[in-house]
Amino acid sequence: MGHRLSKIYTRTGDSGTTGLGDGSRVAKDDFRIDALGDVDELNSIVGVLRSQIAVSAIADKAPWDKSLSLIQHWLFDLGGEVCIPNYHLLQSVAIDYLENEIDKMNEDLPMLKEFILPSGTLVCSYTHQARSVCRRAERSLMTVHSRDQNIQATALQLLNRLSDWFFVASRALQRAEGGSEVLWQKNINETI
Repeated sequence: MGHRLSKIYTRTGDSGTTGLGDGSRVAKDDFRIDALGDVDELNSIVGVLRSQIAVSAIADKAPWDKSLSLIQHWLFDLGGEVCIPNYHLLQSVAIDYLENEIDKMNEDLPMLKEFILPSGTLVCSYTHQARSVCRRAERSLMTVHSRDQNIQATALQLLNRLSDWFFVASRALQRAEGGSEVLWQKNINETI
């Protein structure tokens, strides 16, 4: 393993710049730093989701914890790729895993006929929050890619597939807790 941080504050960022993993310095509002922050925020929300599942009424928590642990590690790897330009950590096995999990979860879910509102149980709501932050991280990463052209396809695919995973997981988790999905009502104003 590389260098470990023994001193947390360095004062090197006091002027509004921050260091990338390759030693270069960029402004703290650089597109790459925005993307890194969005990926970090997503990873934090996944941590909250894992904690909430651990205390939930879900009977079999182990598969959820395994998937979310993998996701956190992949997001940390993605952060490494964003922080170190042209560095590759992610592998396509992550995409394959997410697709297989989505297919397995979908087998037990009813077909959607309406849009779902991001609500329901606390676990379901955190999963929806993770999905929306994932989409933001995907947009941020796309901005970096469109400017630098050095974000690998696997990184972009990971966030795209991960947001799908969170959507389907929100539905599966809602059912696992005995809740029901909150559906969007097309003509809600007519009920007032």
